[in-house]
Amino acid sequence: MNHPGGEAREDVYGTAPLVTGDAVVLDLRPAGFATRAAAIALDVILQLILLVALVAATTWISTGVDLAATMAFYTATMVLIIVGYPTAFETISRGRSLGKLALGLRVVGTDGSPVRFRQALARALAAFVEIWLTTGVIALFTSMVNRDGRRVGDFIAGTMVVEERAGRRREEFVAMPPHLAEWAAHAELSRLTPETSASARQYVMRYTELAEHTRHEMGLRLADAVAAQISPPPPPGTAPPHFLAAVLAERRRRHTLDAWLDGPPGPGPAGPAHGRP
Repeated sequence: MNHPGGEAREDVYGTAPLVTGDAVVLDLRPAGFATRAAAIALDVILQLILLVALVAATTWISTGVDLAATMAFYTATMVLIIVGYPTAFETISRGRSLGKLALGLRVVGTDGSPVRFRQALARALAAFVEIWLTTGVIALFTSMVNRDGRRVGDFIAGTMVVEERAGRRREEFVAMPPHLAEWAAHAELSRLTPETSASARQYVMRYTELAEHTRHEMGLRLADAVAAQISPPPPPGTAPPHFLAAVLAERRRRHTLDAWLDGPPGPGPAGPAHGRP
């Protein structure tokens, strides 16, 4: 890879600027088989309830109505429930059906991008065969024989189901790489946005969990995004994970120091007495 000589900060790592959507790409831990099966079961139960309600409603309104019109209505509504429900929910909610939402899962592209309508539709159409027509046997088999638990619909759509981590936030310490401590101490970080910092933190904390290609490409993109917001650029040859860790560690050190200098909020100056005898 050819790296420019450092005139333009945004080209320090020679990749395009970061585009993260809602940062799903940074956390690609495949969903566990049991969790994913439970989410599917919840969705199927909901769809079965809707189908039973459909049959009851169709039976009630079909009296005196042409049989062909009744069957056409029944078929159209059944397709809407089996195919339309997951397609609509996964498209609108960026990868979550009600079952996935309850279990903390999300469908994303294999590159971590938010799921698109055509991908959600492909998954739903495949599910009609591999889940509904075969009572889940095909989906069960394919999910068990591949590492990421992908079913046929995922392979067709280019998607995978991952665990959400938004509900498990905790303060995690990012260590300062010793060889970058001096550079970081003199770096200007005031222009680093909270969004970019949060994305970098997720990447650093989940570094060992990411696939090799995702780890490399996302590291380069994040490093460029951060380098565009700070100065000076990192020393030549700095690896993206080390660069990001140095920025995060220094940023935390400065915030901690500022908080310590400000001190805990005290009672403040005494105001005018209220109700003094």
